[in-house]
Amino acid sequence: MQQRRKFIQTASALIAGGAVIQPLRANDFTAREFALKGNVKHSVCRWTFDHLSLDDLCKLVQQIGFNAIDLVGPKDWHTLQQYGIDSSMCNGAELNLVDGFNDPKFHTPLVKNYSELIPLVAKNGYKNLILFSGNRRGMDDETGLKNCVAGIQKILPLAEKYGVVLQMELFNSKVNHPDYMCDNTTWGIALCKALQSENFKLLYDIYHMQINEGNIIATIQQNHQYFGHYHTAGVPGRHELTPEQELNYPAIMKAIVATGYKGYVAHEFLNTGKTNEQKAANLMQAVQVCDV
Repeated sequence: MQQRRKFIQTASALIAGGAVIQPLRANDFTAREFALKGNVKHSVCRWTFDHLSLDDLCKLVQQIGFNAIDLVGPKDWHTLQQYGIDSSMCNGAELNLVDGFNDPKFHTPLVKNYSELIPLVAKNGYKNLILFSGNRRGMDDETGLKNCVAGIQKILPLAEKYGVVLQMELFNSKVNHPDYMCDNTTWGIALCKALQSENFKLLYDIYHMQINEGNIIATIQQNHQYFGHYHTAGVPGRHELTPEQELNYPAIMKAIVATGYKGYVAHEFLNTGKTNEQKAANLMQAVQVCDV
């Protein structure tokens, strides 16, 4: 409880007068007791802080001590660039979360969108671009896999040319994304093996995979070469990384670091904070929990 109060007190220093971010002083909690170790590259998903302007979110992450935001598209990259913030996982080429590469009827618009965005991602100095399998809608997994291969192969040479890594996110289909096809690592890894390219990886969402299959640490240890990015959130509920949730995030982060992973870990939890200060404190707490 005392540590929790310290988080909120520091967040109050970060967010004073509504959503306006105030500079940290040299003796503030973040600077004095919250120095990041540098083993984990932290990020935060933009949509989880949509109560702040992107400018204020950029200021907040800088104050906490990291410099990346996930799931930001081209129209907002100029804002990130003003603050020296990395777009750690770009988006904007997908149609939505349910109409993806597993259905050939979506290949034409998807190929067009990704063919236009991949060069822009590279031009702006970014690396990762998200994509989705889409929902099954009665389709068997083998057919969906073949369709994904056929569709992604049309854009993969362009990604390889520009050094962009296409990353398909693993979702759970039990709670949040019913019928989503890429809902398990076995299927996702089969897709990676079929495409045979270092420019296609899986976005391993720890929250989603805990729900659908569990065995998180062993899965990471055995298959990390297929994982190009990670997301965090607490289970159950997709909330903060508190002791009340079931995942041991320090142990998971240590396992990720031990693989030699040098990419980003982005925090994507549903923030239950009632005020801007509480929400900032929750993010600070997640960063500290995962900073091993």
